[in-house]
Amino acid sequence: MNQSQRRPDVTLGTTIQSEQQAMKKSCFGWVLGLATVALASSFASSPVSAYEEVTVSDGGTLTGIVKLEGTVPKPKGYNLTTLPDPFYCGRISDGEGWRILQPFNVGPGGEFREVVVHLEGIEKGKPFAEKEVPQIEAKDCLFLPFTTVVRDDQSVTVVNMDPVMHDIQAYETSNLGARVLFNVPLPMNPQHPRNFKDRTEAGMYHKHMAGPPMKELVKLSKNRRIFVMQCGFHAYMESWGVAITNPYFAKTDEQGRFTMTDVPPGTYKLVVWHPYIRTATEQTITIGPKGTVEATIGVPAPTGRLYANEVLDHAYTRYNVTEEAKKEIDPLVHKQDH
Repeated sequence: MNQSQRRPDVTLGTTIQSEQQAMKKSCFGWVLGLATVALASSFASSPVSAYEEVTVSDGGTLTGIVKLEGTVPKPKGYNLTTLPDPFYCGRISDGEGWRILQPFNVGPGGEFREVVVHLEGIEKGKPFAEKEVPQIEAKDCLFLPFTTVVRDDQSVTVVNMDPVMHDIQAYETSNLGARVLFNVPLPMNPQHPRNFKDRTEAGMYHKHMAGPPMKELVKLSKNRRIFVMQCGFHAYMESWGVAITNPYFAKTDEQGRFTMTDVPPGTYKLVVWHPYIRTATEQTITIGPKGTVEATIGVPAPTGRLYANEVLDHAYTRYNVTEEAKKEIDPLVHKQDH
């Protein structure tokens, strides 16, 4: 995307104080920096060459499971009274006026869900699947899915299902810093009511209707492979993406499992990616003609403080959430745990 195509940044909602704006920008910058480090050792050192699509007659199958080893990191916490639309978006909250975002989706047995697994070193193989443009939905003040896989120069479609406005701010990341990919408002369906009589009515409203789809091109700079999308109004809404160079990739399911088929015989690097893991986990995989390989991958859980707005062990006092505000922000859809 050339300079003339870039859109200027959009300031946050007027209900947010300048101090909180500065904190949000600082927190997001920290997030971008961590995710940049996560792939620096893997993607930046791997030169991107043109992938050739050919018929694979003797391809093998790679299956496996990814597990997070260690303690699951703490989630993020956002005070709903400092951000727009607290009563609608607070339908998913902790019942104390806080919205919780857990970037690590981990099962009871350590099953690491929604991580991207891909093979590097394949120069030619099966064609890319002819699928629709990847779609990300804003639903219940969440961007879904949390991780997306795209090809560079491929568009993504973003749709607002909520009765409140959202604002898309998308960036590519690297150790050189962030660069804006696109920045556009995400309008809601005009059939949604725009003015609720009171706060209770806003919180109780529970309809999802698709607004006008926004189709945006993801064109990353040379050697950059990661992008992130956040809502400029609701800081707890984020979605991450990675651009791949061949069709040998998968996202882990609820059991932490993945499968890749029609893999050309050879030895490759198997890479596991998650935006908040600083060091990419890699394995060397050798697949024979029409062979099947089972891989078990353990990803060390990161330690230390990962983000500025990490949930605290003690009571929240920074913004002095009143008892009245807690009662009005009612988790009608899902009461979250810390």
